[in-house]
Amino acid sequence: MFAKIRSRRSAAGKNRRRNRATIQRKKRRGSQIVDALLHSLVFYILAFIVLGSAAYTAFSANLVRAAFSLLFTFFGLAGLYIYLGADFVGISQVIIYVGGILVLLLFGVMFTTNVSGQGTEKQTLQMKWGILFLVVLFLLLIPIAFITPWSVMPDAGSKALESSVSPIGVGLLTKYLLPFEIASLLLLIALIGAVVIARGEPKVRAEAAKEDTSAL
Repeated sequence: MFAKIRSRRSAAGKNRRRNRATIQRKKRRGSQIVDALLHSLVFYILAFIVLGSAAYTAFSANLVRAAFSLLFTFFGLAGLYIYLGADFVGISQVIIYVGGILVLLLFGVMFTTNVSGQGTEKQTLQMKWGILFLVVLFLLLIPIAFITPWSVMPDAGSKALESSVSPIGVGLLTKYLLPFEIASLLLLIALIGAVVIARGEPKVRAEAAKEDTSAL
């Protein structure tokens, strides 16, 4: 009699433990589905911001609006980098492109005579060549996207993403040292070229100096 009661109690305890395990499994599965949906939603929102603002930048006739639309493109790209775990690249995107290059572009836009783009003729030939180049580039990127062995990100909460600063520094100073040095030389050449272009020809500078002295 007591043995039967004990066996029934043990069976009831096992059933309770089984039910708890199934409930916990279902909760985990539901949280994983919610996390995956949230990750996909964040990615698609950032991708829509990048593509929409880039398209507006390319096709807008107003230079000021195009420059400010480029701001959203840079921010969206930085968000994608941070979302994919490349925090250093994302922060560099904001500091260099948003804080430096975009400000220079805005200065250049402010010095143009026709900012609104009114009265300008559309270059149909350039548009055709641009669309052709875009189609060719898209056809080249499709097989690369399928051939490339993309790494899979860990699930949210399973493992903390490691910082990308140390691998970038090691790669730039070991495996990619030659491209890194070539890029630095190209930047130096561009800087020297900008200084030479800004100074202008010596004869032109001499004539401008004479005109300034005569005007005084």
